[in-house]
Amino acid sequence: NFGGIWERGIRSVKDHIKRVIGQTLLTYEEFFTVLACIEACLNSRPITSLGNDPNDLLPLTPGHFLIGEPPALIIEPDYTEIKLNRLSRYQLIEQMRQHFWRRWHKEYLTTLQQIPKWQKATDTNLETGAMVIVKEDNLPPLQWKLGRVQETFPGTDDVVRVVNVKTASGVFKRPVNKLCKLPIN
Repeated sequence: NFGGIWERGIRSVKDHIKRVIGQTLLTYEEFFTVLACIEACLNSRPITSLGNDPNDLLPLTPGHFLIGEPPALIIEPDYTEIKLNRLSRYQLIEQMRQHFWRRWHKEYLTTLQQIPKWQKATDTNLETGAMVIVKEDNLPPLQWKLGRVQETFPGTDDVVRVVNVKTASGVFKRPVNKLCKLPIN
C-alpha cells in the first residue's frame, strides 16, 4: 500500500493538532514546545514486549530507538476543564498537551482494536502470554497500563471474550473489548 499505514497516522496527528491548537496564536517557542510534547506522546506508545518473560511488563517504544528509554514527563495538574482566560501561557501549553493526549490516546487504542473484516474472529483471539494495553480513560499523558494475558475463557463458539490479565498492580479479569493487543507480537 506504499506507506498507507504511516500516512494515515500522520494525517491523524495533524487532525488532532489542528483541533487542539485551533485559532490560538502561539509564539515559535510555544509552538515548538507543543510539538515536542506531542512527539513525546507518540514516542511513548508501546510497540511490543522487550522479552518473553511473563513477569516482564516493560514494552519497547519508539522512544527506545531515539533516546534509549521511553519518554517521561512530569505529571501536571489537570487543566482540561479550566477556561482559557484563567490560564497562564505555560498552563495553556499544558492544556493543549492534555487535550491532544486524550483525543489521540482514545483514537490510537480504537485503531489497535479494529478487526479486519477478512479475518475470522478466532484468528484475532488473545493468546496466553500476549502483552496487552488495558484501556483506562483517566491515565496521565505518556502512561500506558500494560498487562499479560494469563488465562483465556473462550465461549461455546471458541471466541475469547474474557481473560485474566496480570498487571503491575495484580491479576484482573477483563473483557477483551477493554484490552488492545500490541501492534507487534
